[in-house]
Amino acid sequence: MDTKWIIRGLLIGTLAIGAFYAYDNYVSPFDSTPDVVGSLISDDAIVVTTEPRLTFAPADRPANVGMVFYTGARVDPESYAPLARQIAQGGVLVVVVKHPFNFAFLGVSEAGDVLLEHPEITNWVMAGHSLGGAMAAEFAERNQRISGLVLLAAYPGESSNLAFRSIRTLVVYGSEDGLATPAEVEEKVSALLPPNTELELLDGGNHAQFGSYGAQAGDGTAAITRQEQQDQTAAAILKFLRPNRS
Repeated sequence: MDTKWIIRGLLIGTLAIGAFYAYDNYVSPFDSTPDVVGSLISDDAIVVTTEPRLTFAPADRPANVGMVFYTGARVDPESYAPLARQIAQGGVLVVVVKHPFNFAFLGVSEAGDVLLEHPEITNWVMAGHSLGGAMAAEFAERNQRISGLVLLAAYPGESSNLAFRSIRTLVVYGSEDGLATPAEVEEKVSALLPPNTELELLDGGNHAQFGSYGAQAGDGTAAITRQEQQDQTAAAILKFLRPNRS
């Protein structure tokens, strides 16, 4: 066989392996676990809509607080349905944005559309998990209509310094998180978020269990169940939002 064809074949094979590795590690989605299906069904308490965004609205009373939620990188928005539903049960309109390829940095401004679609809500909070939290902070930094910020295993990027903004902020993070470690989160909070930022450390929580999409490479092993982590997260968020309610 001609040497040039051997070299070409090896090159193509190498590129194919590299492309597969890149897709598997950086592009392929984290699908939601099958048990989220029940959280996507409307009932007498919560009205769920799935298009154009995943929305959870209290059915028994009008919401006076709205939360726009940005998902973690590559994570299926439905993975946050159980958590979003719990928050909505506390009287909050929760809108989980569907970003292109599930990367929030490809649609940072999409929260603006949500605000326009719900003129009945005057009190808005941005929220997000992991990379979605960083992008939520970026939107909050440049939009004066946002009165609160909730970050799950997340912190702002260097370009979104909120240290001098009077925006109420809650950061919820896990003691066993291997991707956004407690030390890293606390360092970034101190440098980039307002001095009165509230910190909620979940003993035994990890990175992936804020959503329902299974394990994530590089994460720590949780010492509490996913349900326990999401229950504690929802409780912390609703406690944080209570002073904002009229």
